[in-house]
Amino acid sequence: MEESSRSIADREEEAIRRAVIAQYIEYRKRKGITQQDIADSMGIKRPNISRFESGNYNPSLDMLIRMADKMDLQIEITLREKGDK
Repeated sequence: MEESSRSIADREEEAIRRAVIAQYIEYRKRKGITQQDIADSMGIKRPNISRFESGNYNPSLDMLIRMADKMDLQIEITLREKGDK
């Protein structure tokens, strides 16, 4: 992949990651759930949740689905042709 194409893809990936994190934090806070609550319900340590929320950890799709489930949410992923908005 060309350098310019790669940097565009990197920026798109980062934008998606930030959007997912922002949605997750918004819903968690709106529901009054702490990072510790999520960690305890998933059987993981709180720093894992903190690293995700700060953007320092890229969780698997499975982990994202489990985290959403603990907040009574579902994840939707839509694939579309590039250029479609």
